[in-house]
Amino acid sequence: MMTARQTQALRGVLLENESMARHTTWRVGGPAERYYQPADIADLAQFLARLPVDEPLIWVGLGSNLLVRDGGIRGTVIATSGLLNGIEQIDALTVRAEAGVTCAKVARFCARLGLTGAEFLAGIPGTLGGALAMNAGAFGGETWRLVRSVETLDRSGRLQVRNADAYRVGYRQVQGPSGEWFVAATLHLQHGDTDAAVAHIRELLDRRAASQPTQQPNAGSVFRNPPGDHAARLIESCGLKGHCIGGACVSDKHANFIVNTGLATAAEIEELIDQVAATVQHQCGISLVREVHVVGERDGE
Repeated sequence: MMTARQTQALRGVLLENESMARHTTWRVGGPAERYYQPADIADLAQFLARLPVDEPLIWVGLGSNLLVRDGGIRGTVIATSGLLNGIEQIDALTVRAEAGVTCAKVARFCARLGLTGAEFLAGIPGTLGGALAMNAGAFGGETWRLVRSVETLDRSGRLQVRNADAYRVGYRQVQGPSGEWFVAATLHLQHGDTDAAVAHIRELLDRRAASQPTQQPNAGSVFRNPPGDHAARLIESCGLKGHCIGGACVSDKHANFIVNTGLATAAEIEELIDQVAATVQHQCGISLVREVHVVGERDGE
């Protein structure tokens, strides 16, 4: 049974044996041993400083792009969504946002200020922290094209501010100093028209709703697009649209999405991911690279 207690001298909340199905967009996943909801960045820094140095850590925003296995997570989950949620305009063209702010909120905030360039973020179903970690993109835009600097915390709770050029950034990958996690970023935008930017966001969201299974539990794109091609096209060419294992199905709407039709387990979703990759490899000779992160323990481990 889940228990909650206010941690002494810390302002956040620690939950024990917290079901990760409540915190992932696939709506599956076993319990996390510990699930910490920080009050703010300073509180999180204190919490990290008190953890054992060998404590396993997983950071979770909206829980998109994430598959937590049915056996749950050993160690501590740091929750950022709705918690590290500060966002403000720093100067005429710069916005600072914390890691728990949703990408959609960043897009809307910038648009309402008459700042453009972040509209594509409305199509990313996650938080800024997750977008920074993987250089998330949508509709031709990529997160790190906007980044001027980032703020990070390490295991000791030390806060660092680093310029964007401290990181090597590629398609859906970011490499930088090890043992640090993003807690905020400053984004550089362009002057534009508020009404036009808001209209552009609506257009992008309409396109997303028309082409993706937004009404069913999913975790976004399952595989990266291989060079010069699209994962969805390859999967569909193998006749896998609508293919199911238990309650997990390849979406009829977009073949690079796997949906939970209601009663899927994490094991069924993972098995379907592996089966899709194996089929594309066998029929097309192309190795699809998983975009979704798989974490935790299998049942019985």
